[in-house]
Amino acid sequence: MNHHLSIEKRNLVLLSMAKLVEEERNQIILTNQADLAAYNGTDLAMEERLKVDNAKIDEMILSLNQLASQEDPVGVERFHFVHENGIKVSNKTAAFGTILIIYESRPDVTIEAGGIAFKSGNKILLKGGKEALKSNLKIVSLWHQALAENNVSTEWVEYLNFNRQETQAFLEKPTQKVDLIVPRGGEKLIEFVKAHATCPVIVSGRGNNFVYVHKEADTDIALKVILNAKTSKISACNAVDKVLIDSQLPNFEGFLAILIEELEESKVEIIVDKTLETFANTSVLKDEDIWYEEFLDYKIVLGTIDSEQDAIAKINKYCGGHSAAIITRNKDVAQEFMESIDAAAVYHNASTRFTDGGQLGLGGELAISTDKLHQRGPIGLQHLVTNKWYIYGEGQIR
Repeated sequence: MNHHLSIEKRNLVLLSMAKLVEEERNQIILTNQADLAAYNGTDLAMEERLKVDNAKIDEMILSLNQLASQEDPVGVERFHFVHENGIKVSNKTAAFGTILIIYESRPDVTIEAGGIAFKSGNKILLKGGKEALKSNLKIVSLWHQALAENNVSTEWVEYLNFNRQETQAFLEKPTQKVDLIVPRGGEKLIEFVKAHATCPVIVSGRGNNFVYVHKEADTDIALKVILNAKTSKISACNAVDKVLIDSQLPNFEGFLAILIEELEESKVEIIVDKTLETFANTSVLKDEDIWYEEFLDYKIVLGTIDSEQDAIAKINKYCGGHSAAIITRNKDVAQEFMESIDAAAVYHNASTRFTDGGQLGLGGELAISTDKLHQRGPIGLQHLVTNKWYIYGEGQIR
């Protein structure tokens, strides 16, 4: 297997794959229905992620076509230097080599993450969850067909059909070289990978995102943002779980009454801190640890906060380092908040639901990193590279 594929070859494989997914659309959906029928869990978010319908197939095809049209992330010069002795030095982006993606329940990851890793010149190892096995194997067979049609080794995309023990054994003692591992899924999966992996891991951690309604907030914007961030997609890691409302907000009671009513209409379970126990249709939190929790469900915690500084401190203590928003008319306060919050994405007057590679202009993402190394936030094509030094001489010695 040649470890360097030209950009032309990589793009042809992606375009062939887009064509095959379109041709096999109905087969993929039928295969997925077998996975869905076998899934007997009660996890709403998991089921939503497992399902493949026509809209998801359209997204897969779009992402493959978009990837094929993007610039090559490999071989981009980042630094250039000419030594006084005439040596020419260049630092360029380089592929990692082999990337292992471990994920749960989402067959679209087999296309999107696979495509992003492949476009950036990497061999990919896919380890999906057993609940999506049939769908994943079907999609991987299409990857192999797309590679073969372009005379590229099918070893570039490999599916690891491992159980938990086999996965652990592979992480601890890989039977082939692995340069980077990207786990996508719940905290248990991430802890498992971190505990056993022997190579670098990019962590796509928990969301547990906050919205802070400042005393100078436009309450119409606040309502719109909170409802969108909570209810538009409960299975998303960029959904909101916690809302802090400034106690000095004018018409505090009125605002809260409307917010609670609208959340109720969307069937959201509302948990409040002690300060709000007089509000109807809510239950008071029993344990402060709930502030750490990511729900991925129709569930929200509302609390009162007395100042911007308290809001910053509370968010930095409890949030998952993913996304946080402030609703305010005061630009200076917003800027102060955004610079002080320790999260991958910070928002002023907008929904946290935009923390997503496609929405932030990256054309899709492999994962959303809550780590600070090697990249933070959505990991796009251009971040799935390492770098390499090229030095050109004419006999210079030191």
